[in-house]
Amino acid sequence: MILIRHGQSEFNVHYSRTGIDPGIVDPHLTATGREQVREAAEAIQRAERPIARVLTSPYTRALQTAEIVADVLKVPVDVEPLVREHAKFQCDVGTCRSVLSQSWPALKFDHLEETWWPALDETEADVFRRARSFRERAAAWSDWREIAVVSHWGFLLRLTGRSFANAEHSPFDPMV
Repeated sequence: MILIRHGQSEFNVHYSRTGIDPGIVDPHLTATGREQVREAAEAIQRAERPIARVLTSPYTRALQTAEIVADVLKVPVDVEPLVREHAKFQCDVGTCRSVLSQSWPALKFDHLEETWWPALDETEADVFRRARSFRERAAAWSDWREIAVVSHWGFLLRLTGRSFANAEHSPFDPMV
């Protein structure tokens, strides 16, 4: 399995400069973020790792990242809400399922509630539980070695114990 953090978002630009939540709801990737993701996807392609599908968080920045990765690797995308961000900032307020379905008509969102993101008071323990649940599910998949997962800094930190930079990718073994 390859874990990929989404590319630079509008939130990341402001927050890294000020340390203050700029109040951007479900931000998009920046042009820099799109380029970061394309470079990451091309690196994964050059490594000749067999990727058969991409799982992605339902946040816009992750969906945009998954779209670029899937385009480069020529694989389908599935939406997986377990890998969403730690709901803590305004950027972690999502976009309603019906709007996502219109924006990405080729993807399936019918397994999500209309308002699928939690309140912005998700605890660290909640995210650890979600990460553990994802790890257990992924370990049971026969094709886990051929999956790329697009997620977020907070979730990936709880899943792996390490901080990922924008568009950073790394192998992950859910069995360990």
